Parts: sequence; structure tokens; C-alpha cells
Amino acid sequence: MFKCKQIEKLTVHSSCFVVLLITTMVSGVFTADCSAAGNSETFADSVIMISAVSQEYDFATPWKKKPMGRGTGSGFVIDGNRILTNAHNVADQRYIEVKKQNLARRYPAQVQFVGHDCDLAILTVADPSFFNGTVPLEIGGLPEINSTVQTCGFPMGGRQISVTKGVVSRLETGVYTHSQSAQHLLVQTDAAINPGNSGGPVLQDGKVVGVAFQGLSSGDNIGYMIPTTVIRHFLKDIEDNRYDGFGKLGLSFYPGVHNPIYKKYLNIPDDEDGVVVTGILLNSTPENKLKVGDVVTKIDDFNVDNDGRIMIDGMSLELNEATDRKQIGEQVEITFYRDGQKQKTSVEIALNEPVLKWHRFYDEKPDYRLFGGLTFVSLNRNFLEGWGRNWVTSLPFRLRYLFIESYQLNEQAQRQEYIVLSEVLPDEVNAYVTSFENQVVETVNGIEINKLSDLDEAFKTDADGFWVVKFIGNDAPLVMDAKKARDRQELIIEKYQARSE
Repeated sequence: MFKCKQIEKLTVHSSCFVVLLITTMVSGVFTADCSAAGNSETFADSVIMISAVSQEYDFATPWKKKPMGRGTGSGFVIDGNRILTNAHNVADQRYIEVKKQNLARRYPAQVQFVGHDCDLAILTVADPSFFNGTVPLEIGGLPEINSTVQTCGFPMGGRQISVTKGVVSRLETGVYTHSQSAQHLLVQTDAAINPGNSGGPVLQDGKVVGVAFQGLSSGDNIGYMIPTTVIRHFLKDIEDNRYDGFGKLGLSFYPGVHNPIYKKYLNIPDDEDGVVVTGILLNSTPENKLKVGDVVTKIDDFNVDNDGRIMIDGMSLELNEATDRKQIGEQVEITFYRDGQKQKTSVEIALNEPVLKWHRFYDEKPDYRLFGGLTFVSLNRNFLEGWGRNWVTSLPFRLRYLFIESYQLNEQAQRQEYIVLSEVLPDEVNAYVTSFENQVVETVNGIEINKLSDLDEAFKTDADGFWVVKFIGNDAPLVMDAKKARDRQELIIEKYQARSE
């Protein structure tokens, strides 16, 4: 999963402008290449420049905010006077403006829907005059390998639309770098996709065949677009005025059926391929339907090969492509072998996420609790990234191990999140407890902590006049004077200006 660190999102941000400008830009004039097939009217006014001011929270001390940043990206008009763009163009936004080429006027815009897992968002503009002269772009199909496409947008924040031509070189499943964990189908092209192109349409025969969104910084003219299968899933999802996201099976697999001895041991027929279930996520929808050791051979009507891939739309793709094309709440039929017997079961598509989620959080003010200067937050990727660019290797061992292996480590069905002591705000009441920073809470005064709000009741109690906090993997408890800590609570909050908004 960490190879995605080589991939850059293609929004122009002032804070990273120098880094992103090293990519060579090849641009052209916006011509009939981006017009509808058989229609002389170009879509120049339908490709939109998006400017956003964003500001993140500090997830270790959540009452603080990081400095504001400004970014410029692209988008395009679709049916219903809506603008489709990338989620990373408007993540953690505080203010958004949109404009059309050659016009000075800028219009305030609002985020209507956002899917950070698929890096797509819908913007609306309150002033309907903004859409005068625009033509909604039509969503097309998947482009064929070796076919030509045109990428349209505002690279480097230029005032006029730029068009670059390129060839579709590959369709594959890959990491969407905005979430840093979600994997969906993506299309690779050698069309020059530069900072500022993010959210712009990739066109073929006058129809949208993708949304430009990221590039490979270590490659030469290797750019990626979000395919229309993902776009259509997103647009269908929001038809009920709510975005639910892309579901997962909640299973881990092992390609052991390649080994003929192991295949014989599992009692699988010679003419069957498949993958072995090695893990089932706690509280997931297949938990009571499949078992470790089952061999999955089919997803709906798609045969699963020994690499865990299926043939779909004439392509060999990872089996999760079958679930990616279904909405949350829909069913998928799984054919599998157990003890040599062929069986079938239906599994509901759900988020099926581990307690410690691997994706980044956006647009959410982090919650926290503060007791006697002890700052407690939810353990998540945003918090862990506070260790810097090389955070994966810089983390304390316990946190790194828990993050990477939480899928298998969590055995508490009631656990909703891990809670960590992120920081101790120094005061006389907590003068000797700083060594417990960055450890994960197990109990407070004998009460199990399975979510952040559990701390509220736990700290109302005490153990013979003491607060006693125990941490996972540490036999030494944190002990404080309960009465003194309560008495100094407001003083500490005021001293460090740590009061929640």
C-alpha cells in the first residue's frame, strides 16, 4: 500500500508548487478535439477552473488548526447544473470559487457531495447565470487500450483551457492516492496531466471517458484518470441525496491453489481455480457465512482464477472489481468449496472496514477528550502522519504494529475505535506521566474503553480517589489524584486555550 507515496495529486497548491512544477507541461489550444462528435459547438465554457482555500486540523491537538492553503484545479459541467471534480480539489475546504475561461468574474460554489474514497465531488453554484452558455458533458464508456484521448483543464492555474493528447496504455486496479488506501480501477495514459488538471475531463469522441486525478512522479508522462465505471457508481450512489461509498468483502485471500499439492490437500477439483480465505474481518457481513480455509471460485458470474482475478469487460482485473460495481446494500453471490464440497452463499455489500481504518480523514473536525491535561484522541492515519514524511518507519513500535496488523489483532467485537493519549498538557497534577504519551488506552478505572465517548463515564468514577489508566501492552498504569485533577481541569483548559469550539 505504501508505494502510492510516489504518486502526486494534481492540484496546484502554493505550499508544494515548486515540487509539482518540475513536471514538463505540454499544452495546446482548446479546439474541436474537445467538441461533441458531429457537433461544431465546443465545450470550452463547460470546463471549469476551481479555486479553494483549505485548512486542516491538527489531529494530535484537535483544538488547533494548521495554516491555510490555496489550491487550483479543474472540473466540468454535467447534467443538472452540477460540476464534477476531484474530492482532493475541495477537501477540508473553507471557501470555493469557480470561473470559466476568458471571464474575470468568479462565483462562490458549495460542495454538494464528496466521495473521498473515489476522489470525486459534486459542486453547485447558487447563481444560475454561471451555467449560461455551458453544455453538460456526457459520460461515455471505458476507453480501449491504444486509443487516443484528450485531457482538458487548467494546468498550472493558467487562465485558458489547455488540451493534451495521449494514448491509453493500461487499465488496472490501483491505489487512489487521495485516500491513501482505497483501490479502484484506474486508466493510465501518456497524455500530459499536470498540476491543476485535477478534476478536468478526459474526452474521447466528445464524451467523458475519465477524470484526470493523479500522476506518477517517478515516471515520464505517466498520468491516471478515474474511469467511468467509478464515476457512474458515484453518481448513482448520490441519487438518494447521500453518499455511502464503495463496499468491500471484508476478506483476505491467499493464492495457494497455484500449488497442486495444496490444492489436492484442500480437495479442490483439478478443473477449478480460486483463492483461499485466510482472514475474515470482525463484524463484517461475510463473518457468519464463510470460514478461514474456504476456497472462493466464483463471484456472481465471474470465475476467480488462482491469482484472485476475474475477467470483466474483456479485462483481467482483481476480484474486488465485481464488488466495486455494486452499491452498498446490494448482494453478491459467492461460490466456494469447503471440505471438498461446492457451496454458494449471498453476502451483502457493506463498508466492512477495520477498527483502525487505513484511509485519511477529510472534512471532519476531530473529536477529543481532555481530563487533567491528558489529551485523548481517536487513533487514525491523520494522527499517525504527524510523525512526518517517513511516518511509517518513524512511529513508535506499538503504534506501527497496531496500524499494520489491526485487521488481525482486534478481537473485541464491541470496539469501535482505538483511543490514544496524544499529549499531556504539563501541570502540577500530571507532572510524572509524560512517558505514557502515544500509548493506546485499554481501561480507565477498570472500565473498558472501546470508543472515545466511553471516557466520559470512566473519568466520572475513580479508584479509591485515583484515576487509573491502563494501556495495551503496558503493565505499568498511569495514576493521578482524581480530586486534584478535577479541580484543575478548567485552569488547564484556559492555560492552553484547549476549549472545543
